[in-house]
Amino acid sequence: MAKTDREQTRTAWRTSLTHVEPNRILLRGYPLDEVMGRVSFAEAVYLLLVGELPPKAIGRLMEALLVSLIDHGTAPPSSQAARSVASSGAPLRASIAAGLLGVGAYHGGEIEQCMTMLEEGVSWVRQGMSIDTAAAQVVARHPGDPSQIPGFGHRVHTQDPRAAKLFQMALELEVDGAHLQMIRAVERALNPTRGGAPHEKIAINVDGAIAAVCADIGLSAAIGHALFLISRVPGIAAQAIEERQRERPMRQIDASASTYDGPRERRVPQGRS
Repeated sequence: MAKTDREQTRTAWRTSLTHVEPNRILLRGYPLDEVMGRVSFAEAVYLLLVGELPPKAIGRLMEALLVSLIDHGTAPPSSQAARSVASSGAPLRASIAAGLLGVGAYHGGEIEQCMTMLEEGVSWVRQGMSIDTAAAQVVARHPGDPSQIPGFGHRVHTQDPRAAKLFQMALELEVDGAHLQMIRAVERALNPTRGGAPHEKIAINVDGAIAAVCADIGLSAAIGHALFLISRVPGIAAQAIEERQRERPMRQIDASASTYDGPRERRVPQGRS
């Protein structure tokens, strides 16, 4: 006998994420009130996405990774979309949603693409190929403009400071593995005759650095993309809120005409490590 609609809706299914019952919430088995104040937001994100609390080194990298993407200025599609919708008088939630919908293959999607590319190169090395030969083969599989290879080049930066910081932290925390080595080898393969001059190189960008770090700490490409979305929400929200507070409604937004009037460069206070 066929099940009724009511019986079908009551069919049991399973989740391993969060358990909620009166006066108790378990996040991957940990009481949420115990996690609060003892686990950083980045570590809690890792716990939710991966299933276990990260080692301290990986937790620090996760913090840096999320901060590295927190805002990209007024020019990217996510910021433009959020500001345009905010200018219409729509609710903040709609502006944030519009910003997230502005993430695509060329804005945010490169992390996932780069992770797939690096994993292919690393697999060739594991089969016995030298790392430089594997890197050259990775480059050969992406004909056309070398700066369009996922994880390389930037519309503003010739040397992305966020990528350099992530590499430094990965080395200091001893999580500098095969994928970070591979992306450096790809960078060498992309710049064989550029003489090493920083302004002439096609350098690794923050998406490439994040892709390599995520792969080396065992995260999937889908989780790498999820981290981009999570980290962008505060910046998108800030762009939308500023638009509503400082600009007239229904304006035509030209990002190239924006002028920064925030604080001058300042140092992070001592004691924050």
